[in-house]
Amino acid sequence: MRVKKTSYLIAACLALMGLLLVDDVASAQIIRQKKFKTSPGVFVSPTGTRFTITWPTGQGNNGRLVLNLKNDEPLFNSIGLSKDGVYQTIIQNVDPQFIISEGKRDLVSQNGWNIFFDKVPLKPHQSYKVDFHKRDINVNSSGSRTVITITGAEAPNFKGDLQITLYNGQPLFNIAAVVSTQKDSTAILYDAGLVGKERPVKNVSYSDVYEKLQTAVINQPDTAKNIAVKYRAIIGTNDKGSIAVFPAPHQYFYPLDEAFNLKFVWYGNNYRQMLDGFGIGIRQELNGDKRYVPWFNAPPGTKQRLNFFCLLGSNGAPALIAHVRQFTHNDSYKPLPGYKTMASHFHNEFIMSVVLKGKPVPDSPGFVKVFKRLGVNMVHLAEFHYTAHPKGPGEQRLQELKTLFEQCARLSSSNFLLLPGEEPNEFFGGHWLEFFPKPVYWIMDRKQGTPFETTDAEHGKVYHIGDKNDMQRLLQAENGLAWTAHARTKGSTGFPDAYKKEDFFLSDRFLGGAWKAMPADLSQPRLGKRVLDLMDDMNNWGLHKKVLSEADLFSIEPENEMYAHMNINYLKLDKQPEYKQGWQTVLDVLQQGKFFSTTGEVLIEDFKINGRSSGETVALPANGQCHISFKTSWTFPLNFAEIISGDGKQVYRKRVNLDATEAFDSRLFTLTENLKGRKWARLEIWDAAVDGAFTQTIWLK
Repeated sequence: MRVKKTSYLIAACLALMGLLLVDDVASAQIIRQKKFKTSPGVFVSPTGTRFTITWPTGQGNNGRLVLNLKNDEPLFNSIGLSKDGVYQTIIQNVDPQFIISEGKRDLVSQNGWNIFFDKVPLKPHQSYKVDFHKRDINVNSSGSRTVITITGAEAPNFKGDLQITLYNGQPLFNIAAVVSTQKDSTAILYDAGLVGKERPVKNVSYSDVYEKLQTAVINQPDTAKNIAVKYRAIIGTNDKGSIAVFPAPHQYFYPLDEAFNLKFVWYGNNYRQMLDGFGIGIRQELNGDKRYVPWFNAPPGTKQRLNFFCLLGSNGAPALIAHVRQFTHNDSYKPLPGYKTMASHFHNEFIMSVVLKGKPVPDSPGFVKVFKRLGVNMVHLAEFHYTAHPKGPGEQRLQELKTLFEQCARLSSSNFLLLPGEEPNEFFGGHWLEFFPKPVYWIMDRKQGTPFETTDAEHGKVYHIGDKNDMQRLLQAENGLAWTAHARTKGSTGFPDAYKKEDFFLSDRFLGGAWKAMPADLSQPRLGKRVLDLMDDMNNWGLHKKVLSEADLFSIEPENEMYAHMNINYLKLDKQPEYKQGWQTVLDVLQQGKFFSTTGEVLIEDFKINGRSSGETVALPANGQCHISFKTSWTFPLNFAEIISGDGKQVYRKRVNLDATEAFDSRLFTLTENLKGRKWARLEIWDAAVDGAFTQTIWLK
């Protein structure tokens, strides 16, 4: 007994000195608090083997985590939320658990880490539980968030830390296993959740794919179930409150051609026969959509954030799922005055697979309902993707186009435009999309002796295209635009670089490229680096090119997980054009760069340098000093903004730390930056869930 009392006295003394001694005689474990810095409203109380931290969650309430620093015991002794000044325990005695699946990346056959056409699950791969051996604990606050770091996360070939990030103003926190590997050519997936040895929740709730709340009463531990849900969230409820577990809305979903709902949450006992106990969590299907399944890149030495969010509530599951939905504007694109939303690159093949197959044609097809539910005002299609007859016979090709135009006209309305488009993949090299401001009949073949343009009574003008010069001539004649699809990857590996000096690319009819979050890398604080780098390269080439966002998806159904795989362009348009009058204004806005692109959570309402907006040119003062302003709104707390600029050779990045922001806000930010010698500048903004938005370029002279 005397030894026991002495150990407690030592622990108390060490706690006062910033050291915590864990009373674990078997392992003689010492947990050291190496850093300790908190922001106002965040309080830490180390007591023996317990470490309590509270943070303000808004409306005078606080969240509370009580951490158990003993090994072989659950990390979260309790997770609670105050109500009227009294803390209520929502869940207790649970561990954050992670399963990492490790596979082999093909870095040889195509384009290295930018590969999409990889089939990782068809090659040898292994899954491991990430183990935690609690060692050091650090607490550091910056801005509106506090990060608790506990060292000792390990799996075969991976080592790192556990990080818990608390966000002031919301009952929200993020749990991440931040791990690295030194093994080359590695691709990964991860599953995660909260797991208790004893059943930690009484009920489990979720929104099904038809947006109806479902609740399962857990009378006894069930074998783990994988569930298809909307909003990617699973909720556990006890008497005093509920906890929602959900992933980052976009970062968690590596690129696929399909947006199938692959049951991205789970609950129950002994998940994958690897997590001992009952839990709720998030998951990935190892085989993806059973086509090309690239997983996530994990280059050697990179810090991969295997993470998920937790949101607390005291008013029941319906109120909590409504709160989760707010972070993605209910999985839709928020209307913004003066803007219209446009999505591009969809191969749903409604014309070939339904209309021309003679199947019943619904008044309002499912894919149209999906787009309207998402808040998309305009959809640019990419039909006839290896399904039709682009080179003729002419009669068949013209019938396919006529049917496309008729259906687009029929399905368009005053607030929804379905716009014809194709991914021709002829003449220029690589893959590219075309976009005309009205219906245009053209055949991708020009036999010897056939004129460039013919006319008939049914279709009017019909163009016959035989090479890249004909194609450029058609774009000029009909005021159309073209751009590189999925630049530098997939079928565009090596493009547009390979044709950057070609006349058609230098023409003002070639817009530039399209952005999609591909490939995926959980160590990156932003998405889609591949095309953002291309944007900077094209700027430094001195070309006034643009980059719009693209989805590049096939089937579009209400049951799909569309939002995670989507993105959107906000075009500066006061009025949406009507189909029958043409949509030249849409192409004008794209060509002028009067738009921004986003995953949906971050909106850039205005971006100016010395009073000029994206797409415009501004004269630099002699001293190079520029006044930069941007007005933005967001859901998740912001992480940072970057002013990216270039001088024709080098790219410069001015990072603006925005970690003082809290969730659900809007603000006008201003700064002064010396841009002397620069020729262009643009803006990116990224949030704590790695959602983001980017503008087009402002040109400097």
